[in-house]
Parts: sequence; C-alpha cells; structure tokens
Amino acid sequence: TLRTEERQRLARERREEREKQHAAKETQILEKERKAKLQYEKQLEERQRKLKEQKQKEEQRRAAVEEKRKQKIEEEKERYEAVMHRTLERNQRLETRQKRWSWGGSVTPDAESKPALLHTASKRSTSTANLKQTEAVMNKRLSSSAALLNASDRTRRSQLSPLDSSVISRLLAPTQASLARSKSAATLSAD
Repeated sequence: TLRTEERQRLARERREEREKQHAAKETQILEKERKAKLQYEKQLEERQRKLKEQKQKEEQRRAAVEEKRKQKIEEEKERYEAVMHRTLERNQRLETRQKRWSWGGSVTPDAESKPALLHTASKRSTSTANLKQTEAVMNKRLSSSAALLNASDRTRRSQLSPLDSSVISRLLAPTQASLARSKSAATLSAD
C-alpha cells in the first residue's frame, strides 16, 4: 500500500508538474500573442501616422503648387494689364498728336464722337473757306510780282543774249513746289 500511495503521489506530482508546465506554456503563448498583437497595433498606428503625414505633405505640396500657379497667373495678368495700359496711353498720345496736326481730328468716327465730328466738320469748312481766300490773295500777289518781274526782265533781256534770257526766264518762273510751299505757309498762318 505504501508503494501504491507513493506511486499515486508521484503520479500526482508529475501530473501537477505537467499541468504547471502546460499552464506556463499557455501563459507564454498568451504573452507572445499579446505582444504580437501590441506590435501589430503599433505597426498599424505607425503606418496610419505615416500615411496621414504623407497625405498632409501631398496636400501641402498641392496647395503650394496651386498658390504658385495663382501667383503666376496674377503676375501674368498684371503684366498684361500693364502692357494694355501702356498701349492705350501710346494710342491716346498718337491720337492727340494726330488731332493736333491733322485738319479734321480723328479719322475713324464712332457713335460717341459725332458731336465732335460736327464741330470738326464746321471747322474744316471754315478752314477751307479761309484757304480759298488766302489762295486768291496769294495768286494776286504772285501774279502782280510776276508782272513786275516780267516788266523789269524785258528791259534786261534786251541787253542779254537769247540763250541767257531763256535761262533767266526759266529760273524766274515760280515752280509748283514753291507755289505749294507758299500756299501751305499761308494756310498755317491763317489757322
């Protein structure tokens, strides 16, 4: 009976030892699983954090590109407006210069400038009348001066050779260019 009790005690101890080992193994496995789960969660969090950071960086980069594009568009718009402003100013200066030196002002009439056109038309008719008057006066003066020159030339020509007298008469006759110059001078003085 002692042996039987001893055997039972030993078997019980072995069983308890095995159960302890089994429990320890289970605890180790559970601990490993817990650590693996923690590691996985940590990796998942890290991955999500990295993805979030990458997304933020991408959004910042996109926003910077968009801002740069807007800035470039704004600069191009300002440059275009400056060019347009300079062109308009240049055109206005040219128009005022043309109006200053032309007879009737603007060449291309539009709806807004009809009263100005009527005014310039009346000016033009007045200046044309003035031009005709000055032209008549100039013609009278030229004809009288030509008559005087012809009278004094006849006396001189009688003393010169025929070749010299023809050269002198050609030189004394008023040319078309001199008549045009005198007419334009007369119109400028009349204006």
